[in-house]
Amino acid sequence: MLSAQCRDERVNQVTQKLFAAAPDAASMAELSVEEISDIIRPCGLFENKSRNLHASAVLVRDKFHGELPQSMAELLELPGIGRKSANVILGNAFGIPGFPVDTHVNRVLNRLGATASGNPETIEKEICQNLPDKYWTNFSHLLINHGRKYCPARNYNCTPCPLKECCSTFSDKGGS
Repeated sequence: MLSAQCRDERVNQVTQKLFAAAPDAASMAELSVEEISDIIRPCGLFENKSRNLHASAVLVRDKFHGELPQSMAELLELPGIGRKSANVILGNAFGIPGFPVDTHVNRVLNRLGATASGNPETIEKEICQNLPDKYWTNFSHLLINHGRKYCPARNYNCTPCPLKECCSTFSDKGGS
């Protein structure tokens, strides 16, 4: 939830403080929305994020007996959790294959010509239909890293890109 419109470095700093104050769902549910808000303020969008964190903590505590659910359907019941976050949780917390599509994944797959869609759910379905599930989580991580290092949204330079030979964007720019 905290990562929306926020850099990983900042999220990591804030989560240390948040988990020190509330190491589990029950203790997070006991914090007020304002207390959560004060802790997560550096992440931006803190009003909505703090309400969602509190409501999710209450739901995890009360409905899921303090344990984060391990299915897409149940994770999507949590306020502030969409498919991307649910896939991140499944893949990274539980080792259950998930293919999170963020802006980097979307951009890189479109530039490579692997999809023509800009819709994250459509991209997720397309990739998951064509890639064995054991690769989903790591493939998403690789695409995110590639997008950050070689293929940013603006001012990208295809010359050092290790994927340029199979990239439709490089070909469209006159690359060889």
